[in-house]
Amino acid sequence: MDKKQSKRDLSIVSVISLVVAAILIVIAVQVPWWKMDFFAPQYPEGLDIIVYPDEVTGDIDIINNLNHYIGMKEFNTESFPELQFLSYIAYGFAVLTLIVAFLRRRLYLFILTILLAIGGAVGLIDMHFWLKEYGTNLDPTAAMHLDPFVPPIIGKNQIANFTTYSKFGLGGYLLGVVFLIYVFCLWYDRKKKGRKKAQSKEG
Repeated sequence: MDKKQSKRDLSIVSVISLVVAAILIVIAVQVPWWKMDFFAPQYPEGLDIIVYPDEVTGDIDIINNLNHYIGMKEFNTESFPELQFLSYIAYGFAVLTLIVAFLRRRLYLFILTILLAIGGAVGLIDMHFWLKEYGTNLDPTAAMHLDPFVPPIIGKNQIANFTTYSKFGLGGYLLGVVFLIYVFCLWYDRKKKGRKKAQSKEG
C-alpha cells in the first residue's frame, strides 16, 4: 500500500467504532423507535402507541375506539407502508457500515454519513406527514368536534381531555448514537491526518 493510499485509510479506532455502530443498528431494529403516551382521568394508568421499524403496537384498539369519537380514522401497522421495508433499510445500513469498516476508506464513510443524515431527515418528515394526516383529516360528522391539530414528534400535546407525550424510543436514540459515531470517525481521522502532516513538515 502506497503512502497516498495509507493516508486515506480509516484508523483502527474508527474501524472498531464502525463495527460497534453496525451492532447498534441491529439492536435498534429490535426496539421501539418512537412512542406516544396518552393520559386522561378515565385512563390514569395511561395508554400508548409504540412504533417499531416494522410494526405499530400498544393500546391500538382502545385508542382507535376513542379516536372514532373525534373523527380520526383508524390506524394499524398496515396503515404505514414504510414499515414493510424500514427494517430492511436499517439492516442495509448495518451491512454498509461493516463494508466501510472493512474497506477503511474515509470517502465511503463520508457518503454513508450523508445517506444516514438524509434518511433521518426523510424519516422525521414522514412522521410529521402522518401526524398531520391523522390530526387534520377529521370527520366533521363525528360525535365530538375538535379543531384540526398536529401532534409534535417530541413534546406534550392536549387532545380533548387527553394529555399526550411524544418521544423517541431506544431505537431512535441508538440511531442518533450511530450517526455520532460516523461523525466522530470522520473527525478523528481528519485530525489524525492533520497531526501526521504537521509532524512530516517538522521532520
